[in-house]
Amino acid sequence: MQATHWLQHDSLVLASNNQGKIAEFENLFAQLKLPIQVIPQGRLNIADAIEDGLSFVENAIIKARHAAAHAAKPAIADDSGLVVPILGGAPGIYSARYAGEHGDDQANNALLLERLKPYRQADQAIDAMFICVLALVEHAEDPLPQIFQGVWHGEVLTEARGEHGFGYDPLFWIPALQCSSAELNKEQKNKISHRGQAMRLFAASLTA
Repeated sequence: MQATHWLQHDSLVLASNNQGKIAEFENLFAQLKLPIQVIPQGRLNIADAIEDGLSFVENAIIKARHAAAHAAKPAIADDSGLVVPILGGAPGIYSARYAGEHGDDQANNALLLERLKPYRQADQAIDAMFICVLALVEHAEDPLPQIFQGVWHGEVLTEARGEHGFGYDPLFWIPALQCSSAELNKEQKNKISHRGQAMRLFAASLTA
């Protein structure tokens, strides 16, 4: 019952100010054809939440509650990042600020490549996965946030490839397609990405 209760509202806040992420979400929401207006929090002058959780789930809930509290509306938040097992899971929840400054994709990518150098072997791929956790809250104090997760497996390239996407997309190699995430267009990426997977679970919950 809770899965569709929030649909009684006329709008849903998207708890993100990341333009690349917002663009992907707008494309995904358009594909889902939801009967509700989705408003990025920046249009409501809502600043980013302080992400002090220790997991993707915690940070997604923190961001959703923050947006819901300021907008007095239901909110959905994404916490996502790149996990590289050989680096102990880094950059993980710190993906967007791995090099120190939030959202500096070039610096983040450069630091990742630098830290992987000691582990590089000519005949061995370095596994990685993109993680996406969506948290949906009906209101800021919602005691039962809904959680939807997507995992996208791939490898880390030795240099950037492709012009699309954002974040670590140019370094994320998809063996099955023999291309990087940044070489996929928006529609192709959304069909298989971590965020696309999580959004499809979210969409399925509306009719469950």
